[in-house]
Amino acid sequence: MASERAFELKIITPDRVFYEGSAEMVEFNTTEGEIGVYKNHIPMTVIISPGILTITEEEETKEAALHAGFAEILPDKITIMAEIIEWPAEIDEERAEQAKERAMDRLQHKTSETDVARAETALQRAIARIEVLK
Repeated sequence: MASERAFELKIITPDRVFYEGSAEMVEFNTTEGEIGVYKNHIPMTVIISPGILTITEEEETKEAALHAGFAEILPDKITIMAEIIEWPAEIDEERAEQAKERAMDRLQHKTSETDVARAETALQRAIARIEVLK
């Protein structure tokens, strides 16, 4: 049985239901900064920025690399529509390190052709993948 502090959390992507269950708190990055949400939070919708998603359940804490999307927060339910989200076991660390190096290189050696926003987002995603593995 879920505790009195628990709320319903559902995380979906275009190709799967990533998580569905009960949580006591969820933390993730938004375009406005990091947010931690408990039951009875005021209703709001937020845009997600790349970072680590932390799900605190009654007995354990889980982390995943969350890359983009948005979240609907209601007092007793949170729904996250994620573009991409990965459990640590789904991440190739070597590939993430290579992506980080490529993004850093693009930012350090930028030209007028460089899409800086895209390179910064790629760097944030790579860092989130690497950090969730630690």
